Amino acid sequence: MSLKIRLARGGAKKRPFYRIVLADSRSPRDGRFIERLGTYNPLLRPDDPERIKLKEERIRHWLSHGALPTDRVARFLGAANIIAVPAQRNNPQKGVPGAKAQERLKANEEAAAAAPEPVAEPAGPEPEPAAEPAEATAETPDAAETTEPAVG
Repeated sequence: MSLKIRLARGGAKKRPFYRIVLADSRSPRDGRFIERLGTYNPLLRPDDPERIKLKEERIRHWLSHGALPTDRVARFLGAANIIAVPAQRNNPQKGVPGAKAQERLKANEEAAAAAPEPVAEPAGPEPEPAAEPAEATAETPDAAETTEPAVG
């Protein structure tokens, strides 16, 4: 019989709570288990001491009898210094765009390569800005009337 130390989900909808259990690897996730070895509450803050509770003595006992932890439980046990911290797994294929997205990227690159490049203007001396016209003096009554807004 192969034994696994794994998570069994409990709690309400959208309010998960997990028990860390020892179970036969053939039994269902939330089904029959041999022994409860701790709890995990993902809704609590990561630094909360109630987030992960482990029965270290019983876990060490079952590990010595050949039980294997799942990836998530192995991280918990590694953080608690019960086993060596497992290596981070990497899936570089997960970030690769799908087939249709790759086709779109290829079509965009071909369209950009086929488009004519814009013609650059010849570099020459820059024209000087035109002189501003002299403003009308406020002494004349005609100029004062035109600058005030009309009320109406």
